[in-house]
Amino acid sequence: MRAAFTDPMAHQDLPPPPAGLLDDAGLFLDFDGTLVDLADRPEGVVVGDRLRALLARLPDRLDGRVAIVSGRSVAQIDGFLGDTIARFAVVGSHGAEIRPAGGTTLLPDRPASLAAAERAFADRFGDDPRVVIESKTLGVAIHYRGAPEVEQEAHALVDAFAQRDGLTAQGGKMMIELRMDGHDKGTAIATLCEGPPFAGHAPVFVGDDLTDEPGMVVAAHHGGVGILIGPMRDTAAAYRLDDVAAFLDWLELNA
Repeated sequence: MRAAFTDPMAHQDLPPPPAGLLDDAGLFLDFDGTLVDLADRPEGVVVGDRLRALLARLPDRLDGRVAIVSGRSVAQIDGFLGDTIARFAVVGSHGAEIRPAGGTTLLPDRPASLAAAERAFADRFGDDPRVVIESKTLGVAIHYRGAPEVEQEAHALVDAFAQRDGLTAQGGKMMIELRMDGHDKGTAIATLCEGPPFAGHAPVFVGDDLTDEPGMVVAAHHGGVGILIGPMRDTAAAYRLDDVAAFLDWLELNA
């Protein structure tokens, strides 16, 4: 589902989320830029004890209605959060991977074209330590935070493979990703909202990036809301908090 923004007050700031927003809700959480601060390299994010303690109490607070919804693979999220999210649903690869709480991960086969693209990206940028090529279960990303001057070239390279192989070019914060088509965070949230424990409960989706906008749209469509983390921009979210620290403060008071 492609996000369509119709907010007539796109340049007016949004209020912070109110107390009680999570009462009887389903909570869907992005990872990077929402639960943890962004890092120069994807593997460099830090999961602190405070975050682990907050996450550990969410399943009881919400009767199991909590999910991580990330562009990373499910395996990567497990690597960062481990047993802390044993009772969570986890969505990875921008919606292409879904693992219900306590279940097994459902995912399609990785297209061979992604391996060819990964080799091409490494051939072009592998000698530049400022650029990170991140291999994912169902995608491959070029992170150029350390070399912003290569942005145009990185996007052109990903776009060329996307057009040739029927894949999707997914932009993000100082990165561009090539991934499978037909899935996004919104489609995954919609799928989870159809079954227990989320069915019948308004979804609250929290995210920071443009890749999170389909999730904001679906949350609103299902009677819930989105919470934007970070600076104000055009968004389908209803509420906003300044940064990861502000969101963790809010979650601590409301979870």
